[in-house]
Amino acid sequence: MRTVTVGTRQSALALTQTNQVIEQLKLLAGNAGIECRFEIKKIVTRGDQILDVTLSKVGGKGLFVKEIEQALLDGTIDMAVHSMKDMPWERQEGLAIGGTPVREDPRDCLITRGGVALADLPGGARVGTSSLRRAAQLLAFRPDLNIESIRGNIDSRLRKLETEGFDAIVLAAAGLHRMGWKDRISEYLSPDICIPTVAQGALGIECRADDTFMLDLLGKFEHADTVLAVTAERQFLGRLNGGCQIPIGAHVTVRDNPAGGRLLEMTAVVGSPDGSRLIKEWGQGSDPVKLGDLLADKLIAQGADRIIAELGG
Repeated sequence: MRTVTVGTRQSALALTQTNQVIEQLKLLAGNAGIECRFEIKKIVTRGDQILDVTLSKVGGKGLFVKEIEQALLDGTIDMAVHSMKDMPWERQEGLAIGGTPVREDPRDCLITRGGVALADLPGGARVGTSSLRRAAQLLAFRPDLNIESIRGNIDSRLRKLETEGFDAIVLAAAGLHRMGWKDRISEYLSPDICIPTVAQGALGIECRADDTFMLDLLGKFEHADTVLAVTAERQFLGRLNGGCQIPIGAHVTVRDNPAGGRLLEMTAVVGSPDGSRLIKEWGQGSDPVKLGDLLADKLIAQGADRIIAELGG
């Protein structure tokens, strides 16, 4: 029986989603007659250590994955459970995404004191978010809001809503769903108002590229529509060379194609941090790579590359 060591960040959400993945892998392994047991190794990343400034000011890519990927390369862990939105476009040589399970709800959501909706927040309301993408789109919709930075894990940010005088905070719905905290959500933000970040709600299960045992096991954990959507969104991100210092988002839905196969519909946005300029586009296609490139090219034609250059992207 092989022991599989699973690397993860040590937040409550990271541990919860890692345990959920492990339970599903146990079932898949059992059904396939594969004998293995799992143990968890907690790893502190640079992104977890720096909490006093926004991620856009920290700079760099892979703030929440580099140390975990190094542990994979060193052989101290055998697989890692990542939030795909944290993974940079450039892949680490020697590693592979072996499995991508079904995606959770990719939308952002609003948590307010008293359950107030976004449209009903009073002028000047203090809204906490660490994301330039969220801030830009919220200000484009409600320029009268006071957007302030808030860092920390989702449980600590929920506490800050009560203890630091915020009227609202914005979080990824997926994290609250996985934690069993749907009842805390005041409103799901439509992509018409706030397009999610690339790959939000999706998990990527990473292993070494030469580990055939893990690749075989994780390959049973692949959700085809999630792979299509995430591939298109990440291709868009890579074409624009975007990172957390850029207000950039993309959202893909997948449905039956009348001509056969699957049809992908994608909306994407690049904007200025103050929300004064948002460039949005829509497109559809059956090839996720071509669709990601198409949306990037459409935004570049309208000046998205200049916005990214100005912000140091």
